[in-house]
Amino acid sequence: MIPVIGLDELRAARLSLKGTVGLVPTMGYLHEGHLSLIRRAKAECDHVAVSIFVNPTQFGANEDLSKYPRDLERDLSLIEPLGVDLVWNPTPEIMYPTGYQTWVEVEAMTRPLEGAMRPTHFKGVTTVVAKLFNAIQPHKAYFGQKDAQQVAVIRQMVWDLNFPLEVVVCPTMREADGLAMSSRNKYLEGEDRKAAVVLFQALNAAKEAYQGGERDAEMLRSRMKNVLEAEPRAQIQYVSCADYNTLEELEMIKGKALLSMAVLIGKTRLIDNFVLE
Repeated sequence: MIPVIGLDELRAARLSLKGTVGLVPTMGYLHEGHLSLIRRAKAECDHVAVSIFVNPTQFGANEDLSKYPRDLERDLSLIEPLGVDLVWNPTPEIMYPTGYQTWVEVEAMTRPLEGAMRPTHFKGVTTVVAKLFNAIQPHKAYFGQKDAQQVAVIRQMVWDLNFPLEVVVCPTMREADGLAMSSRNKYLEGEDRKAAVVLFQALNAAKEAYQGGERDAEMLRSRMKNVLEAEPRAQIQYVSCADYNTLEELEMIKGKALLSMAVLIGKTRLIDNFVLE
């Protein structure tokens, strides 16, 4: 495993990798969800590269950049047994040097849901992911379904900008009680941790209605809201039943749809989603 920081180091290390390369972009503080992406990349590609970078440009003014969990030594110890070939851990100064002024933006798809709650978020996400793609030149890039809107936006960017790579979307990894794995889960303690399972329960309630034949999207949104509102520690930011590809809110489900939500449990903001096939 080759850990690198600078761009020149990265380029030299990348040139040494012959064959297909799979990239797993992360912000570190790795959990089983990240490790499952690495295993999938290892199974499908000749080499695996992992990036670890807490990207400041995707955090808003009142968000938790300074508190975002970081433990590089722990991350490297988790990665090494999996046969990763290359780990890039750039600094903010490398990614955004003095005088930096170029941004990548996807338009309509970034306006609803997370984009409405966090207006500058996706500008930072698409810019940093484009930079990772340019620097590492992967053949495949692996993302988790938990960040559903992010996946949709990156797919659109790859299509629009003709990146010669495949975006591979992998299933959300969950704790035994259904809570979607996330680095932010470390903030959940005591009663907040118990309450956090309500997101999974709300999604399941809507999914069961769908499997029972319900196709009215507003009815499914209401099912999710009812479950969430029954949990005193949950503060709803949004619930959605949208078209899987465009993220436009639906009236009736006629094809593939995305159930998603953002909820505050105490001071911790959680997101989760289900795909209705």
